[in-house]
Amino acid sequence: MIEEFDSVWDAIEDTPERAENMKVRSKLMRVLTAHIENNTMTQAQAAKFFGVTQPRISDLVRGKISVFSIDMLVNMLASAELRISNIEINGIAVV
Repeated sequence: MIEEFDSVWDAIEDTPERAENMKVRSKLMRVLTAHIENNTMTQAQAAKFFGVTQPRISDLVRGKISVFSIDMLVNMLASAELRISNIEINGIAVV
């Protein structure tokens, strides 16, 4: 029997809590990376924009999820005046 998972994080993480944490971090990282790419920023420009160092941006674009906390990623968004506008949990929008 083959076990199926909703996400790769569900498959590789030991607990549901850890899997959810990784899902949130990966989504936030994708948003930040997309913003950098869409605005054709250099890593130095992105570092200034997000209020971090250039090596942190390098870690971000390389997908080094283990070096970022949810707090750090939210702080980066806030530094750039980017706001989270919608959160949905099990199909329920939280406003």
